[in-house]
Amino acid sequence: MAVQLNHLSTLNSNKHEKQPKPPLPTTRRRPTATLQVHAVYSSNGRQLIQSGAVRPIEPKDAATAIVYEGFTLLDIRPAWEREKARVTGSLHVPLFVEDKDNSPVTLLKKWVHFGYIGLWTGQYFTTLNPDFLLQVEKAVPDKDSKLLVACGEGLRSMMAATKLFGGGYKKLGWLAGGFNRAGDGDFPAVEGTEKLQYATIGGASYYFLQLLIFLEGAGKSN
Repeated sequence: MAVQLNHLSTLNSNKHEKQPKPPLPTTRRRPTATLQVHAVYSSNGRQLIQSGAVRPIEPKDAATAIVYEGFTLLDIRPAWEREKARVTGSLHVPLFVEDKDNSPVTLLKKWVHFGYIGLWTGQYFTTLNPDFLLQVEKAVPDKDSKLLVACGEGLRSMMAATKLFGGGYKKLGWLAGGFNRAGDGDFPAVEGTEKLQYATIGGASYYFLQLLIFLEGAGKSN
């Protein structure tokens, strides 16, 4: 009997050893496709700026770059931010547009934004403008043109500069820190009902976006 038990134990052991192990995952799951886009573009944008491929220009130096160096100010904020305040004569092509999709993914995003955070930010839900590059090319067909890309805080314009650089625009400036860091006299003429430095996404929405990008970057390094 002892021999039979030992024999069965050996067979069971061999049986377990011969079973194939489940394959290890080859890719890491990402929270959402939107996070991937934000993280990739912001990371590439920083690299372009650090390498000198995209020139950072402080708001106090923007007027000089526009008047004396031939830069065109490209405002990539959504229309509702631009309506509040804008630099007179600036070109407008939004990087983000209102997200009117009611698919389950979008509804989940809305639930996370309002339910999980628990804050009403007063902002529209946005999605990347799929025609951004095409619209810039239509407005500025000469890709040797100098474009100073600007948004409210500098993050979205960094993403826009990455897309433009990849699309062939090589003479790019980035408004460092965005309009938030602009002083009252940095731009000669401003239109709208608010001060330029306040007409931006701001508040919880902006910091939530920064947090998502930070978490995505941390996930890549692990």
